[in-house]
Amino acid sequence: MQAVNPAIPSVPRARERILLTAHDLFYREGIRATGVDRVIAESGVTKATFYRHFPSKNHLIREFLEYRHQRWMAWFIDSLTRHGGEINALLPALAEWLCDKNFRGCAFINSVGEVGGTLPEVLDISCRHKQDVADVIASLLPPSRYRKLNAQSLAVAVDGAIVRAQFDQSPDTALLVLDRLLKATIHYQEVR
Repeated sequence: MQAVNPAIPSVPRARERILLTAHDLFYREGIRATGVDRVIAESGVTKATFYRHFPSKNHLIREFLEYRHQRWMAWFIDSLTRHGGEINALLPALAEWLCDKNFRGCAFINSVGEVGGTLPEVLDISCRHKQDVADVIASLLPPSRYRKLNAQSLAVAVDGAIVRAQFDQSPDTALLVLDRLLKATIHYQEVR
């Protein structure tokens, strides 16, 4: 029998299990629809363990959004890189996500809609996430005095495409419109 290194857990620790379970449930079913008791049951921890790591559901919501931000941004940057690392990579990168069978919209837009009015930190985290997305988009654009404005415009268009894809049976219309806006932005940037 091989010795187990205690520094490398084979099963996620309780805090990680709680966070991963909450992430999946909050994203799939919504924050309000997911109670703490369900997170506790599905993560396989006791109530005492849950509350030791997350003193309230609000703490868990904030941690969920921070975790989602890190995870989504890492995926986004990786996907953009895999698709060429230029502004034209934006559409195929987003198509990957919008076409995923687990797509349920933007966790940040959804969270602000659900609890943003009662938990201001949700709005703060979501605004930071949206700004980071716009900054990544700006990094794909060639330098110009309109770079930040064009990146913000594209970021708003991406949000619109996300919402449209969430409501439609397919992301096709959202991707088509986003493609047109992307081409118009690239053309506008080139003629300036």
